[in-house]
Order: sequence, then C-alpha cells, then structure tokens
Amino acid sequence: MRVSTMTTGPVLAVVTAMAAPMALAENRIDTQMPTAPDMAAYGDEAIGVRQLDLVHKDQIDILSIDPAADKPETLPRYDRPLTVEVWYPAADGATGDTAIKAFIRDGKTEVTLQGKAMRDADPAQPDAAYPLVIVSHGYPGNRFLMSHLAENIASKGYVVASIDHLDSTYRTQAAFGSTLVNRSLDQLFVLDEMARLSQDESSFLNGLVDADNTGLIGYSMGGYGAVITAGGGVTEASVGYGWGGPHGTLGIHQAGSETHNNLPDPRIKTAIAIGPWGMNTGFWDAEGLKGVQIPMLFMAGSEDMVSLYEKGVRAIWENASSVDRALLTFENGGHNAAAPMPAPAESFRDDADLGFNVSGHYTDPVWDTVRMNNIAQHFATVWMAQHLKGDAEMGAYLDLVENSNDGVWSMNEDGTPKEDHSYWKGFDKDTAKGLRYETLSPE
Repeated sequence: MRVSTMTTGPVLAVVTAMAAPMALAENRIDTQMPTAPDMAAYGDEAIGVRQLDLVHKDQIDILSIDPAADKPETLPRYDRPLTVEVWYPAADGATGDTAIKAFIRDGKTEVTLQGKAMRDADPAQPDAAYPLVIVSHGYPGNRFLMSHLAENIASKGYVVASIDHLDSTYRTQAAFGSTLVNRSLDQLFVLDEMARLSQDESSFLNGLVDADNTGLIGYSMGGYGAVITAGGGVTEASVGYGWGGPHGTLGIHQAGSETHNNLPDPRIKTAIAIGPWGMNTGFWDAEGLKGVQIPMLFMAGSEDMVSLYEKGVRAIWENASSVDRALLTFENGGHNAAAPMPAPAESFRDDADLGFNVSGHYTDPVWDTVRMNNIAQHFATVWMAQHLKGDAEMGAYLDLVENSNDGVWSMNEDGTPKEDHSYWKGFDKDTAKGLRYETLSPE
C-alpha cells in the first residue's frame, strides 16, 4: 500500500493584529510597484485560468520502496496523479471569478489570492497557437507559489502550465527521493499532455498551445528538475546517496545513461532556473553540466543559504559550459529571491508544527517580495520573448553593464539617451540597484 505524509488539520484563519499591516491587501499577486521595470507590466491579453487533473500512468512508486530492504526484482509501480493550473489568453469580453483558492506553507490553511486571471474564462481564438511555459515549484510548494509570474506571462501571449508535484506539495510532502526522481519526469509528462490536449477537439486547449515551442521555469527543486530536463546529468555519487532515490532509481538521470542522453526534448527551447538546488550536495559536476543543451537564465540571491550561491547556483551557471547562459543576482537576497508570491496575510504567524513563522517561506530579510517579483517578471518576459517568439528587439534589455549600481543615467532634455548613458534598459532612474547581470558563452 502506498504511504504518503499528507498534512491534515483545521483551517487556521486568525491573523494577529501585528501581522495585518505587514501583508498586502487582498493577498494580491498582480501588484506592480511604481519602481517596476518596463517589461514587468501586464500584457494586452485578458487571462483565463483552469485546473487540469492529469494521471501519469505506470510510474515507479518511490514511496512504496523500502530503501533499507534488498532491492526487489520488480519495483512497485502506480498511476501518478498531477494537478496542473493553466493560465491562458482569454477571449475578448470573457468573464470569470478572479479569486484563487490555495493552501499555504503550513499545509492546513487555505487562503484566497487575488489576481487578474478569470476562472474558467473562454479561451482566445488565435490565428496561431501560443508558446507554452511550464512552471515547477520548490520542495515543498504548490502550483500557486509562482502564480504572480504565471499569470503575468500568460497576459503576454503564452499558455502557462504550473504543476503540483505529488509528494512535494505542502499537503503531500513525503520522502525526498520522490522529488529527486520525479521532477524532470513530471515536467516532461506535462509537456506531452499539453501537446496532446492542444490536438484534442474536446479540450479548451485545442489549437491554443504550440508545445513545439516550450520554455521551462523552475524554482529550487523545480530548478533542479529544469537543469535535468535541459540535459544536465546528475553524478554517479548522487545516484548512490542513501537518502536519495532508493535502489538506484535516480540512475535514469545520471550523466551518460541512455535515458538521460535522450534529453533535452527538442520541443523545449529554453529554461529559467531560480535558486536551483543540487550543486551544493554533489548532484552536479562540470562533466554532467556540459550536458545542458538549451540557453538558460539563472536567478539567485547572493546569500542563498539553501541552494548556496558561489558553490551552488553560480557554480551551475559557470559549468553549464555548452550553451549561452545568464545569471541575474539579487545582492544580499536569500533563497526566496524572485520566485515566491507575496506572503498571504494569513501566513504572518508562528506555527508550532513548522517551528517558524509561516511567512518566512515567502519573504526575504532584505528585499521586498513584490519588488523582486516585478524584476523576475521583467526578465522572464524578455527572456521568453527572445527565445520562444524570436523577438530580437528584446536583446537590448539584456545588453547591460554587469553591476546595476554602475549604470549611468544620462539623458537629453527630450528624453533621448546621451552617449554615456549606460543605465539598465527598462529601469527608471535610481531604480536599478542591488542587481548583477552576467553572461557566459559556450566554451
């Protein structure tokens, strides 16, 4: 029998008086600060959102394997359910509820988020299908953790599919080995399903999705999965970790294995990895990371204490040496840099079971979350437009002096830049601070 560790318990709805002023009104995920860079702004498309319930049949059941017992002749298998939230361009005049119900980090409290996407709105009828972006959350997390980014991207003419990874959500968090083995497999399965549904006349996605033109965004363990999906094979040592995939089940992702050599899927053109985990614990080395075969943008906080920075995210970026890649650094930011939505009001409380304040799952000690979200929206918009839509003009937003603090604001009275103007494009005067943008080319 399959065993999980689903969290149960009463909904905790009381917010302390001290917490209320700290949270954004209505738990909004669509806030645009006055300092938001240009390409963070929502696009012209109305947005719909719907839930898909998918089943990945005949998968290895990691939770039913006893790592301490002898390896069985046949590994147990099961049909793996995956819930996916899909944001998409909606038809003109479409209507729908803009509230989203989501559980937060404690796994017990369901809250209401407010954005622009309309529940079950009629989809647009485009002349050409929209590129696909797949979103993959951290451990633990859920499909709404990066909802601010998902609906923002959808407003610019994309279909965005955000996955609830079973055994890795707030309510199903279980053995870490399942996350290690299943992350990339889930991402690729959802790609296959979105491609299938785009050809299904009974689906709202029929004719809406260009799955042959796909981008991938992953945060933390989602970033780990994105590196694998992009072609980065894990080390032999990590396959043998006692706390990892039991009985060598992680071997399907090992560098040089037949299964991993089939990656990346040619339909996936690029990936963004935010705070990707793995280098800090020996899952990657230079040889395995040479397997990355698609251009990648990395985002990280320079003080990431989970994935680490110099020996973690930055080292992955440096060693993915076969492709063009970029690294956006939030100076003094932590592991929560850029990816999580603003902390819901209900999260500003200590939780005895977790042993910490629930809001700490979303916040950063230095950076404002909405500010980071807007910056992530800006760069993700530019990156995806360049790689999925072939928009060459977006390249100007990535032609930047390395340290944003070194940018010079020098403008003529008519608003045109002078020759010595080197301020980050898209950022207003005095707003590009505390950031670094670096690029590397194939070796």
